[in-house]
Amino acid sequence: MADTKMYWWKNAKIYELYIDKFAGDIKGLTGRLDYFTKLGINCLHILPHFPSPMVDDGYDVMDYRNVRPELGTLEDFGMLVKEARARNIRIIIDIVLNHTSEQHPWFQEARASKSNSKRDYYLWRDVQFGFEGSVNAFPDIKSNNWIPNPQTGDYYFATFYPQQPDLNWDNPEVQAAMLDNMDFWAELGVDGFRLDAAPHLIKREGTTSVGLPETHAIIKLIRKYIEEKYPEVILLAEAHQSIALTKKYFGEGDECHMAYHFPLMEAMWIALAIGERSGVEKMVAESFNIPENCGWATFLRNHDEISLSTLQPEARARLVAFLDPQHLYPFKKGEYTSVRIANVFNGDVQKIAVAFEILYSQPGSPIMYYGDEIGMKNLPLAEGIIDTRKYVRGAFDWQEAEKQMADPDSLFNRVAQIIHNVPASQPAPPSATAATG
Repeated sequence: MADTKMYWWKNAKIYELYIDKFAGDIKGLTGRLDYFTKLGINCLHILPHFPSPMVDDGYDVMDYRNVRPELGTLEDFGMLVKEARARNIRIIIDIVLNHTSEQHPWFQEARASKSNSKRDYYLWRDVQFGFEGSVNAFPDIKSNNWIPNPQTGDYYFATFYPQQPDLNWDNPEVQAAMLDNMDFWAELGVDGFRLDAAPHLIKREGTTSVGLPETHAIIKLIRKYIEEKYPEVILLAEAHQSIALTKKYFGEGDECHMAYHFPLMEAMWIALAIGERSGVEKMVAESFNIPENCGWATFLRNHDEISLSTLQPEARARLVAFLDPQHLYPFKKGEYTSVRIANVFNGDVQKIAVAFEILYSQPGSPIMYYGDEIGMKNLPLAEGIIDTRKYVRGAFDWQEAEKQMADPDSLFNRVAQIIHNVPASQPAPPSATAATG
């Protein structure tokens, strides 16, 4: 394993953004890098920038080795990486492992005939049945994970949007092809990969197909490959499971370097709702006893809904009522909600600042979702939008940002002060250390 001095992610203060929504294009983002220095950010998580039909805001990838034309060129991306590194800013990108777009060349070949060489890159059935216990991530959008393919008269499996066929990770050719795609971006200089939908890679009958041992074996394979070639490049797991199950994505220090701390996110929102933080302290105490070369990514919200899947139904309903009392932005049939922090607190600067104080006082690497530092709210309600996550993905308000940067009492400057005051390599609290035995 890498030497301790190379654990740069333990001191990462991360900012998550869409290139187009934040800065128009890659050159625009490069020109805005000084903004992150002012805010105290030293790592960017760039949401999907690949060519895509944009059914799922870029998570439906049709080319893993390019950027969307409207964002710029690969040369522009290389310059962004260079300029960011000159400011000691690292860059993490998404790698969408679980599925492709239906417009990806692999799937276009696979769906054309049952004898095509790419057929086994995906999952197929002659009947609309199989993997019945598996998650349907978007029940508001589709009733079944098996999607008809008229060209061959059968069905392909899609955990997420119908236009996102799941890859068959039991196929060694898929494994090799996706590792090649990661090679491409590591060679271009990115510092890490967020493993989108990490728990769902392998499907098995009679299971939920979530976090199976075979999936962990795939992540170990990816980690071994990346670490041997690019020892400073990290893997960040997106896996919303219980604290005990989430820890499994660290393995024995041989899977992901970091994992999103969804249970702590839930605990922090409960603390903000009831004004009592013992649940946060308890969750922090349960968060240690992980490999020394691993760490948590902490957050209050991100580009998705506020997912509350590890809470009991009654507690979840109470928290949703606090977050979205009018139930304007329901997700997954109202079990979750898609709201920005400023919506929750109706723009109250003091309450928003308290939320960030809680986030940035926890051990781990905290993540800011773009625009939350200036109090951006959800986009206006619109007809025809079923996927309410789209409401938290508006264009960054640069006019408001410039105004707040000039005001020493603004939310931006309060948040910047909080971030700049985060100590390096926050130690575990004594109680948490003791809890690990």
